[in-house]
Amino acid sequence: MAAFRCHSNMVPPGKKPAGETSNSNKKCKRYFNEHWKEEFTWLEFDYERKLMFCIECRQALVKNKHGKAENAFTVGTDNFQRHALLRHVTSGAHRQALAVNREQLAFETRVHGHPELRSVIKVEVNPAKVAVLTTVYWMAKEEIPDEKCSSLLDFQKFNLCQALLASEHSEYYHPSSVREMQAAIAKVLHNEDRHRIKASPFVGLVVDETVDVLEHRSLAMFTTTVSPCNGQTSATFLGSFELPAGEASTVAGKVGEVMRSFGIPTMKITWLSADSASLVAERLSGVGTALTSLCPLLMEMRCLSHGSSLLPAESIGSIEYLQKYETTVDAVYRLYSSFRGESSGLQELRSVLDLCEIDLGSPKAIHWTSIFPAVEAIDSSWPTLVLLLESEAGRSPVAHGLCEELKKFQFVAFTKILLDVLPIFQKLSRFFQIEDFDISILKPIVSATATTLQAQKSTSGQNLQEFLNEMNEHPRDDREGESRLYYKGVELANCSKVHLKHFERLKESYLESVRGNLLDRFPSSVLEAISSFSAIFNPKCYPQSLEDIGSYGVSELNFLLQAYSRVVVSERALSDFPLFKRIVFSLSQLSFKDLCVKLVYSNSEMHELFPDFAVLAAIALALPLGSVLAEKISRGRQLLKRRRSHRVKDEGLSDLMKIAIDGPAINEFDFALAIEYYESMRESSFIVAQVK
Repeated sequence: MAAFRCHSNMVPPGKKPAGETSNSNKKCKRYFNEHWKEEFTWLEFDYERKLMFCIECRQALVKNKHGKAENAFTVGTDNFQRHALLRHVTSGAHRQALAVNREQLAFETRVHGHPELRSVIKVEVNPAKVAVLTTVYWMAKEEIPDEKCSSLLDFQKFNLCQALLASEHSEYYHPSSVREMQAAIAKVLHNEDRHRIKASPFVGLVVDETVDVLEHRSLAMFTTTVSPCNGQTSATFLGSFELPAGEASTVAGKVGEVMRSFGIPTMKITWLSADSASLVAERLSGVGTALTSLCPLLMEMRCLSHGSSLLPAESIGSIEYLQKYETTVDAVYRLYSSFRGESSGLQELRSVLDLCEIDLGSPKAIHWTSIFPAVEAIDSSWPTLVLLLESEAGRSPVAHGLCEELKKFQFVAFTKILLDVLPIFQKLSRFFQIEDFDISILKPIVSATATTLQAQKSTSGQNLQEFLNEMNEHPRDDREGESRLYYKGVELANCSKVHLKHFERLKESYLESVRGNLLDRFPSSVLEAISSFSAIFNPKCYPQSLEDIGSYGVSELNFLLQAYSRVVVSERALSDFPLFKRIVFSLSQLSFKDLCVKLVYSNSEMHELFPDFAVLAAIALALPLGSVLAEKISRGRQLLKRRRSHRVKDEGLSDLMKIAIDGPAINEFDFALAIEYYESMRESSFIVAQVK
């Protein structure tokens, strides 16, 4: 694969163009491409009228929702663009035409020998069947439990839904078959995914591993694709897959299996964003290494695409005190979450549980050290908590133990460290949820964050420093050379020099662990690649004077050409670079994404002029970033969490998640095709049952 090209404008050598567009608004003429017939077997071309048609649609002449049987490909079109063909092959009209023609072929086979029965049969979708499937679809989108299907159908009949009242919808369409209907709907969506993946020059992969309270592991997978028709990106949920117990090789094996099932060539995978919501990060760290041998263009990053914290507690679980701190905080929240007093401090604790959707009833451990609002509430309510615990200490051993722990210098001081560190990562996470995230700032942000954490090891952060300044020191009468330390009127315990030295070691080890985790998530090679993409494709990064662009970006381009040498022609790219830079300089009003879209768009002049830069732009656009992807990952996690409580097994859960996450508006979905798939599945099941 020397370079990514779209052949929509290519005319076979030695042949006169078969047709050209009659659209006078186009800047250049477009011709019918004979090679399209090889890719789209249903395509035919009228050489006299210079129009192209769809054989399947002309044969079926299925009426659309407006009652018309005509479309551009039945009456003929001169829109000689590949994306017009791609649009048509995924349209509802084309799919229904295929279904009609298959039904007609089956009918003709059944009535073989009876010519008098032969006629052109048009399949009209039973409105009752559509009504049942739309109900199932809407339930999945709105997260309504499957068992409510029967009552919802009855409710629609009560409201005089004509489709359900007018005719019977066969024994297949029974509420007990909801999961099979969901599977048929998901199959329609996954077929669209396969078309999208096939058309995309490159693909980004997101792997999200989760573990529930019963230690069941599952893998949610997403892709980011780029359309060569318009350069726009899409984020797609591929499914949720159960994993057997094992190490990273199990995850890598499952990823490879899913890639094969969706027909994703290994050469297309350019990015892997691996994240684990409730598993030690090291378990997934081997996935990228295992896949790199299969996908030579792959670059791995961790947690670049999700909206949760970039500082999971599992990554720093080796620090002994963290577990003790979390146990203390957990006990405080459990003790006072239902407190009905007037204290505003305790009300703040209760509001945190609602804000962060924390379920204290869940047996799953809550990692309080990574939840900023929870730590913030503990800090602000600390004086109130100490007073309440002291008042109950005589009656409750639990209150006594918590009071002693909260009054320790180390507890208060470590809370202040968390207040200094967590907002840094919160801000970093928000950057990756911006739809048009400026990747040119990624490397500086990561570098600045690492520098800030390093600096806090020697010079305390703002909250810790303010705490140290606010403490009052009083000499001890019983021990010469030692002092009592007070904070907000409370005497702190364990303030000896030994304890203070121990805290300094804790502070350094925690900050170093956090910093190391950050750098592990953003490897230098990935930061270098992203920085290089920004330097080449972000007009706002270019020098302000045309005279200064001569040597600009040469080292960054060389880095990219070496990294992606399998899909670009380096000599040609270097030769094209001076002209490319001058054009980009003149397009200073464009953003990074705008320029990449212009390059990837197969009918643009820049795509034809700079084929190697079009390849690199497509790779850049496949980067798993943006609010849409972050929202889909978050939705997937929420669905897993909620639905697992309703289903004993994960059977059918992936299909339901697919509909909820990726299903379009109900009026845009092709229910005719879903009905065809569903009835085919039921017939197959019936035949298998009969054989048994």
